[in-house]
Amino acid sequence: MARQTCFHIFETTAGVAALGWNETGVSALRLPAATAFAAERALTRRFPAAHLALPSPPVQSVVDSVVRYFAGDRVDFADVPVDLGVQEPFFRQVYAFVRTLGWGETTTYGAVARALGAGPEFARDVGQAMANNPVPLIVPCHRVMGAGGKIGGFSAPGGSMSKARMLELEGVVIDPASVAKGAVRADDAQAGFDF
Repeated sequence: MARQTCFHIFETTAGVAALGWNETGVSALRLPAATAFAAERALTRRFPAAHLALPSPPVQSVVDSVVRYFAGDRVDFADVPVDLGVQEPFFRQVYAFVRTLGWGETTTYGAVARALGAGPEFARDVGQAMANNPVPLIVPCHRVMGAGGKIGGFSAPGGSMSKARMLELEGVVIDPASVAKGAVRADDAQAGFDF
């Protein structure tokens, strides 16, 4: 039986975010978008039957932590219960490993694959897991970068530029050249986090 998903829309300094949850844990986090409509639309695309609800105190604590994160506070989401839904076993391993990355700690897609005992050919699979991460920030996919210091992709509003801004919040120095030309479309950059 499918679990009922509730969601809450809230403001951050970076825009409007949406958090989805069920009785098991947080099942979706949509990073800040320009409008509440965009945040809700992104969440309900994944969970069409989700309904708007007031968060319980534990869920409100996660919302407050997300707000604090985008305000620049050092926040740790490692203990937030999550429900990642049905996932490939390798993706589950990737998400568990990435959750161990602390504030400002980065790694590469290839390093994650190696840490899980997989060959370099699995770096693309790590990238796919990050692109499909249902709870970014809680599973801190923004901390996983491409080889050679390249920023890598990011599926949140604003793309790679938003990833760079999140890393900068954590004190990670980003080489502007690492955000490759063409990796951020002009409309993505405009829709990105507005710090």
